[in-house]
Amino acid sequence: MLAMLGLVFSASGVDTAVGAALTNYINLDYKLIAALIYVLGMALFTIIMGNAFVAFPIIMGGVGIPILIGHFGANPAMVAAIGMLSGYCGTLMTPMAANSAALLELQDRNLVIKSQLPSGLGILLANLILLYILI
Repeated sequence: MLAMLGLVFSASGVDTAVGAALTNYINLDYKLIAALIYVLGMALFTIIMGNAFVAFPIIMGGVGIPILIGHFGANPAMVAAIGMLSGYCGTLMTPMAANSAALLELQDRNLVIKSQLPSGLGILLANLILLYILI
């Protein structure tokens, strides 16, 4: 169902709007900038939407396909895999992870996010480096 929600956003043109907004304000002609926007975009949209399956069609349609695959000629399977893993890093940092704090009866509602944040940021950095090298 969440993937379908992402497709609804994509079908309504959100991916095109995101891509247009990014290309108008950020010069994506540099591999490092394009990789950074793609990886951070996946993580940030996942944090906002709460799930990587919703963010994937939006960021892939806005940056992944036209810039990384179309402009730089990157391997689509590699871009998709690193994109989803970047989205999962966003899931580790999302406020939705705080719901498990209530289930675990933790005093600090943000303890789960605080515990997962270093792992999420580390994997996100590794994704950025890997994507930059493989483009």
